[in-house]
Amino acid sequence: MYTIAALYHFTRFADPAALKEPLLDLCKTKDIKGSLLLAREGINGTIAGPRAGIDAVLAHIRGMPGCGDLEWKEATSNDAPFGRMKVRLKKEIVTMGQPDVDPKARVGHYVEPAEWNALIQSDDVVVIDTRNDYEVEIGTFEGAIDPKTTSFREFPAWWEENKDRFHNKRVAMFCTGGIRCEKSTNYLLGQGVPEVYHLKGGILRYLEEIPEDRSTWNGECFVFDNRVSVGHGLKEGPHKLCHGCRRPLLPQDTDRPEYEAGVSCHQCINETTEDDKARFRERQKQMQLARARGEEHLGTIAL
Repeated sequence: MYTIAALYHFTRFADPAALKEPLLDLCKTKDIKGSLLLAREGINGTIAGPRAGIDAVLAHIRGMPGCGDLEWKEATSNDAPFGRMKVRLKKEIVTMGQPDVDPKARVGHYVEPAEWNALIQSDDVVVIDTRNDYEVEIGTFEGAIDPKTTSFREFPAWWEENKDRFHNKRVAMFCTGGIRCEKSTNYLLGQGVPEVYHLKGGILRYLEEIPEDRSTWNGECFVFDNRVSVGHGLKEGPHKLCHGCRRPLLPQDTDRPEYEAGVSCHQCINETTEDDKARFRERQKQMQLARARGEEHLGTIAL
């Protein structure tokens, strides 16, 4: 049984590069795998491994500058969610491309999962899903607006084009674990929106705490590990990942003629060149050979 910990924390790291190697070394020593991002604005990522190893890494992170009050969300899996461990240095731990956005300065009002339904069902509230289009496609809250963005960078432009639709409305936003909303609520406050709210702990905490019979969530929640999707109670969902485009697929989608394992699906068949597909086929071949030898292959990672 693997313990999975999803975390983020906004703080000020004077020298993120100095934090990288000690963190990576500890993860490798404790047999922890996954991906962590470090930037001057903080840390973000998901890791998995044995319980004792996760506890050791979380204790280490809490000892990093400004991370004493780190929060995280946990789940379990019978299968290894990741194939290797990566610690990367980035300009942002979640990329919005807005240099003036600062979640440490102010954010919207946090809403506990138990209070979320009442808020989003209010007539004067507009609910916005800040995730990417392929995530929204497999599940979202009742009545939520889908900006149809392919990356978080597109959100500010979408807001500028659509803000007049939401005049005199309170704005409630949500995302997978809460990190995007830290930035998007700060952004909207900076744009003059007076009342901005976001779901504390994101969809994952809502699905963990709210029983299905009292839920306003429809579908599954996309997650960035080999589980691909989770539902109420954080139970692993039915989706698989297309390793050609990294989008989620239902089991029946693998029966479609456009699907080729590790290469393409009906969503990306026309998005890649024949050279791309040839590379993907070679990657798939190497993955299969590695599995036959009982080894891990880096191409199996779904981040």
